[in-house]
Amino acid sequence: MRDRQVSRDARRAREFEAFVAGAAGRLLHTATLLTAEAPDASPRARRLLTLALAHVYARWDRLRGEDPYDCARQYLATRFARATWHQYVAPARSRRPDPGNPLAALAPQERLILVLRLYEGVAEEQVAALLGLPMERVRTICDRATSAVLHPAGRSAARAVGAKAVSS
Repeated sequence: MRDRQVSRDARRAREFEAFVAGAAGRLLHTATLLTAEAPDASPRARRLLTLALAHVYARWDRLRGEDPYDCARQYLATRFARATWHQYVAPARSRRPDPGNPLAALAPQERLILVLRLYEGVAEEQVAALLGLPMERVRTICDRATSAVLHPAGRSAARAVGAKAVSS
């Protein structure tokens, strides 16, 4: 009986190691895009990845046909969304994105939706369900974020006009 348990644990470890070897790079890139950190200095992204992989490992035996990558990506997205919410409610420490990153100008929710939709290829309906938003809202946020990344001067000009209108 003990040998069977050891064998099962060893198989589980090998399967998980194979999953990590294949998926960790892309998941780290996704986390780095979400946090808008520089790729070579991304402590928040690495922490998100570590938490997501730990979550998948804890559920590994119960996945039963579920895609472990999808499970990790969902956890990564919800953990990022929750962390940014807590950042605004009670800012504990400075979280500054890399100023050279084009995604740094986006709000965290815009970044999350843009990364899930365009980089990860997650369907609009799935993003809406994951974040608890209406599909139309997800579409609008994605369109606005895409426009801001493709035309950054237009976004800063719109902010300047908005700031002048408020100050008048």
